[in-house]
Amino acid sequence: MYRWLRKGMFLLSPETAHEVAVRAMAAGQLTGMSRVFAGPRPEHPVELMGLSFPNPVGLAAGFDKNGDFIDALGALGFGHIEVGTVTPKPQPGNPRPRLFRLPEHEAIINRMGFNNKGVDHLAQRLRQVRYDGVVGANIGRQKDTPTDQAAGDYRICLEKLYGECDYIAVNISSPNTPNLRELQDTGPLKELLEELVQARTALQAKSETYRPIVVKIAPDWNQKALDAALEVIGHSGLDGLIATNTTLGRATVEDHPNAEQTGGLSGRPLMASSTEVLARARVVLGPDFPILASGGIHSGDDAREKHAAGADLVQLYTGFIYEGPGLIRACTHAWGKSAPHAAA
Repeated sequence: MYRWLRKGMFLLSPETAHEVAVRAMAAGQLTGMSRVFAGPRPEHPVELMGLSFPNPVGLAAGFDKNGDFIDALGALGFGHIEVGTVTPKPQPGNPRPRLFRLPEHEAIINRMGFNNKGVDHLAQRLRQVRYDGVVGANIGRQKDTPTDQAAGDYRICLEKLYGECDYIAVNISSPNTPNLRELQDTGPLKELLEELVQARTALQAKSETYRPIVVKIAPDWNQKALDAALEVIGHSGLDGLIATNTTLGRATVEDHPNAEQTGGLSGRPLMASSTEVLARARVVLGPDFPILASGGIHSGDDAREKHAAGADLVQLYTGFIYEGPGLIRACTHAWGKSAPHAAA
């Protein structure tokens, strides 16, 4: 059924199709059709970062930037949902068109540019959530904020969302905000993470609640730079890592007309490079540091490969668009049959 629905949706422009899809999901959740369509949530509990995840399969940030559809998406069976990326103030993002399909490669290129309604809107939406899985909030900086002032933007978002979600994800790896990836360099990275950990300590003392903080990194590294960044992350006091964001590489899709579009590439072509970063992160960070894997997951076998490479949880985005909600069940089922990464 989903393949027929996808065929119809792909007749629309990508952004229009996305808007239609999320509104249809919201209607399905209200009428109970989501459970009929997707079935009950697959259960395979995972304890990580002090949180209880109903299953190891989540939705990556970017699909629901403003937290407007958490309950609708949760009804499809996700064990966690990460909303955002959100910035302190609303911003429109980059000019359209900014989202491109590469169906022959089961891939997408996006240059959205952190389009969102601002952190206050997201905080309000999070207060209304009824979804009983784990909810993370992905935070970023404004497009026009200089790199040396970026920590202020992240701190504003952290403070406003701390009491409204289950964990915070720090996005320093989107390729669509100018110079954002400079924050992955060891100096700026160390300063940013130190400030956020200090802010979390103050928030924890004030609220008597602890919220894990994770950081999301890119797949585009040389090993020396990656190892240096991972060493900083491992000693920062953060609670976890998301590996990875989208790639600027085009080697695997260079034959496609949309390959020349600027932006981050996601989908099947990202699987190999993202998993390489994941595996290296597991080596550098050791067996116990929490890692969430995102990038190129289109099947249960892909989820099993991420688990074997070191993932504690996985996140879907492009694979969810191409494969539909059945992918959640397939990945959970495969996870239950795979060996823990520490024993791999």
